[in-house]
Amino acid sequence: MSLGASIGERGHSETEGALPRTFFGHPSFEGVWTTNFLLPLEATPLARSLRLSESEAQAMASEMVRLALLDPLVAIDPEAPDILGSTNGLAIVRGERRSRAVIVPADGMLPYTAQARAEAGKFDLMRLPSDNPEERPSGERCIVGGGQPPLAGTVSLNPRQFIQTPEYVVIHNEFGDEARIVPFADSHSPTALHSRLGSSIARWEGDTLVVETINLPGEDRVRGFPTLIVDPSAKVIERFTRLDHQELLYQFTVEDPHVYTRPWLAEYSLYRTEQRMFPYACHEANYSLTNILMAQRMVEQNAGVRD
Repeated sequence: MSLGASIGERGHSETEGALPRTFFGHPSFEGVWTTNFLLPLEATPLARSLRLSESEAQAMASEMVRLALLDPLVAIDPEAPDILGSTNGLAIVRGERRSRAVIVPADGMLPYTAQARAEAGKFDLMRLPSDNPEERPSGERCIVGGGQPPLAGTVSLNPRQFIQTPEYVVIHNEFGDEARIVPFADSHSPTALHSRLGSSIARWEGDTLVVETINLPGEDRVRGFPTLIVDPSAKVIERFTRLDHQELLYQFTVEDPHVYTRPWLAEYSLYRTEQRMFPYACHEANYSLTNILMAQRMVEQNAGVRD
């Protein structure tokens, strides 16, 4: 049994029999689900417990917002105060406030190898190369948005729309406007057909939808917000379990002995919403990339690095 299986089974609601189902018999995830909360991926010095009381959660959320706004990387975004200030606090999973997403290992820390932990610790978006556009992160260049599994970031609203058929499930992220069209299959497609979202296949385990993804791009192996390493050799296993009419449990496991000493498991819940999905216009307003490269040329010119 995989890491997520037993936990997903425990999460079933007592009213599960009354939950909507598709005409072909499986639980229906159709519609739009969203997140709007703060949730560190790993346990932080602020709080290492998994579950928090309301007062503890409120205090931790306020301190997280304050510290985030002091971060130079966050401070350069004029929308950051509004985004961080309008969240619903720390995540709620099965009615409990959570201080972190990682639940296995029990200490809430990603089980990096020593080398991978050092690599993750050195990752700094403010100090990435700026000689050419190709050196900049894929998200900054509008190549990928928020659709690469696992979907570990939860800082602001990120609606997800599900469309189900007997042969496919579509997971559409508003952030990045990316749609994973995932077949129910026993094997992955040829490597030549894989996209920047990797190669995903789906299956049902009882009433839990399981999506397995491999061959994620090496260019995006180190991600930010939160910092996470997902190597092309990794296997990402996502589990979606509808707990009740409003709550959809999302669990993800990453298996990769090159980066981690053991598989690990994280989870949070998405909540049903009546809000619409909107287009995500990235390229149309992507003036930042030009400015980043221009600013670096000015720094070099002032330092006498270039003629």
